Amino acid sequence: MDAFVTTDDPNYTQAPGHTATDNVAQAPLFDSPYLFPNPSEVDPEGLGLVGMGGDLAPQTLLSAYAQGLFPWFNEDEPIAWWCPEPRCVLAPDSFVPSKSLQRLAKNSQWQWSVNSDFESVIHACSLPRSYAKDTWIHDEMIEAYCQLHQLGYAHSIEVWEDKQLIGGLYGLKIGQIYFGESMFHHKSNASKVAFWALTQFCQYTQVQLIDCQLPNPHLQSLGAAIMPREDFLTVLSELTHKAGVNWHDFSLTRYAVNALLQRFQPQPQ
Repeated sequence: MDAFVTTDDPNYTQAPGHTATDNVAQAPLFDSPYLFPNPSEVDPEGLGLVGMGGDLAPQTLLSAYAQGLFPWFNEDEPIAWWCPEPRCVLAPDSFVPSKSLQRLAKNSQWQWSVNSDFESVIHACSLPRSYAKDTWIHDEMIEAYCQLHQLGYAHSIEVWEDKQLIGGLYGLKIGQIYFGESMFHHKSNASKVAFWALTQFCQYTQVQLIDCQLPNPHLQSLGAAIMPREDFLTVLSELTHKAGVNWHDFSLTRYAVNALLQRFQPQPQ
């Protein structure tokens, strides 16, 4: 395992005949003191773990995501950076809600929103699940992603029943790609409604791809597909450099869930 190195490290010496970009991902969009390794070079077997160490400063996280890496580690462990092989992705227009989800939406009085309560969403996502007592969304991660939200990069989708938050999800957006992180529900199907809203909102705001990170049957049942890591990194490089819409401009409005049955138009409820 090759840990990434910081260019500020006085103990770091470059091997003769090598440049700083050898075996390291292409130059990131964001300034960071760390050089992240090229996943193909350090993880040829496709295990997914490509580096350890560093910090969760905004510029570190943004640089990592722009290069296809994301942090995933327990609270008492060193920061671990992952780039799965293969990658689970979803084209926003490929999501097709099930008939039961469409029936729920048709008769629903629920509403959904964008960025109206990011902190509540990430805290809800951090709670232990019925199948696991531990959570990787610990205080350090929550603080880091709340910072990214304040800077305009981390975004949430909320689902409401009256004034009660009953479901949602959060992730990051860079250019025209959304990196999904986690979702939750307090009422059945509320997380699926949040995901449905996300796909429609992504289409409206010209987001071309949703990164779902690790493949799993639930996401694939919602329309997610498997993409080889090298293909994902190529697409990622293109999408992160394209101009994106500011999602914070939509944060003061709630939308009717039953309107998801039609193509999203920003008509307030």
